[in-house]
Amino acid sequence: MILTVCLSPSVDVTIELDSLNAGKVNVVKSKTLSFTGKALNVAIGVARLGGEAYATGFMYNDNGMMFERALDKEGVPFSFVWNSGRVRENYKCIDKHSLLTEINDVGEQVSNDKLYELLQAIRNLSSRAEVTVISGSLPRGVDPSYYRELFRAVDPRSLRIADAEGARLFAALEAGIDLVKPNLEELEFTLGRQIKDKDDMLAGCRELLERGAKIVFLSLGKDGAVITDGKNNYYCKSINVAVNSTVGAGDGMVAAAAMALKQGASLKDILRAGVAAGTATVTTFGTISFTKNKYEEILAGLSVSEF
Repeated sequence: MILTVCLSPSVDVTIELDSLNAGKVNVVKSKTLSFTGKALNVAIGVARLGGEAYATGFMYNDNGMMFERALDKEGVPFSFVWNSGRVRENYKCIDKHSLLTEINDVGEQVSNDKLYELLQAIRNLSSRAEVTVISGSLPRGVDPSYYRELFRAVDPRSLRIADAEGARLFAALEAGIDLVKPNLEELEFTLGRQIKDKDDMLAGCRELLERGAKIVFLSLGKDGAVITDGKNNYYCKSINVAVNSTVGAGDGMVAAAAMALKQGASLKDILRAGVAAGTATVTTFGTISFTKNKYEEILAGLSVSEF
């Protein structure tokens, strides 16, 4: 089983426009609502690949039932720590050039009792999970150090994947992480410096490895991804596809990487799987995952080289 922990679910309103013009009236071409959250997207991706996923995390009373219905539809079992209030809403505007503009809400506050309740849930559930994925932002007012406590609650027999940035990622690394998946922008933000070339990329990855990661999977967007364990460095270039939306692409990468890690795959195969899932995700508009057929089609065309 792959356990995914969603700390800040969201209703994603994805809006397609010809162009986004600030200060002017904008006409919507299409609009899609997704009941999502980074770790929930990962759980759905795992399920679509034929894996066994289980979702947990924080949920909110006012509109949380819609998330349960969405997970039921995908065949993903779940149990949440429920809170008063409403799930936040994020707006993602995509223009005809596939340029994504995001407006993200901040999650509701949760009590200390609920923070402790989630730690207890993770202790219980991760004892049955080969891999535990914790990703995304935190509820309003929760200190980044909570990421360290979350990973310390994970059963030591479960492999750990973190998809976070900045202080949250540093806190997670203090607990020891098997795989982290920043993208280039997140790595720059986390380290507080610009990444200009290959040497900068590898130096940045090495810093995360020195802080407690065993593997760094660095997403380069449309250019593919790099993976390293400090001794072996590999690159996989993505294939050219029609990009309809980049929403959820990183979560697709994590889902496929988690499946490969669970199966004991090599670094090269983890990399290929992640790039294939991320690429498959961007071919869809308004959805948060990919189809297995599209994933397998893209995977067959990918190759890996030393970096």
